Amino acid sequence: MKTPTILLADNGSKRADSVINLRRLANQLSDLSNHQVFPVSLQHADNIPAESLNGEAAEILTTFLRQKLNQGETAFILVPLFFGRSRALTSYIPQQLEKLRAEYGPFTLTLAEELYPLPQGEPRVASILHQQLQITDQGRPPQLVILVDHGSPLPQVSEVRKRVCADLRQLLSPGIELQQAVMERREGDEYDFNGHLLSEQLEKIARSRPNITIDLALLFLSPGRHAGAGGDIESICQQLTRSHPGIQIRIAPLVGNHPGLADILLDRLDSVLDNPV
Repeated sequence: MKTPTILLADNGSKRADSVINLRRLANQLSDLSNHQVFPVSLQHADNIPAESLNGEAAEILTTFLRQKLNQGETAFILVPLFFGRSRALTSYIPQQLEKLRAEYGPFTLTLAEELYPLPQGEPRVASILHQQLQITDQGRPPQLVILVDHGSPLPQVSEVRKRVCADLRQLLSPGIELQQAVMERREGDEYDFNGHLLSEQLEKIARSRPNITIDLALLFLSPGRHAGAGGDIESICQQLTRSHPGIQIRIAPLVGNHPGLADILLDRLDSVLDNPV
């Protein structure tokens, strides 16, 4: 039986570095699985000029599927480059598939599990974060680690960060304090489950502990508006250390930069290949 067309999909970014990272991960997954894996983004990446992407424009999910459907392909597997089950997976993708089926007729797209499925979790995510922190501290442990993610208005997505934080706590030395923060949150008490903004949390820490060393563990997969060189996280840290020069903040590499991520993606893909719909 022919193997379905396999996609590795992220949410999408307007930064070329994000698409380049997605392509690198898709190549790694192709090598590990012995199947061609196509990198696609759900949105945004088609705004990046092709010349910023080695002359090859980014692929968007709906455009990619249309091309394959026009070629007669009717079976697809999508491996999500997402930590949790966000609305992109539960709403956006199903809506796009419904529109395409109305246009092309029946076809199948099997969605593999996300990187940190609930309730079982995925301990390798915390292991990757821990190893990235060890690269950062180079034998000089911090007093405080803050686990930072994008932030979400969905409790089940925020729960992923909380569970990863609990996993990471088991790997850190007992003397290292561990906190959580987010880059985005909606206003209102009803969104308190999402956590505190990184900028506000760092400012509060700086006022009471002006000589602390902080390492940021980034629950991010690719460079984008928040993470990576020139992102909001880097800018927030630079501004804080200018106003509080006694503080040292070290930013760990992204999860997407770690070679172990491809092994998790391979397991997600193999689970679908071993249990076809």
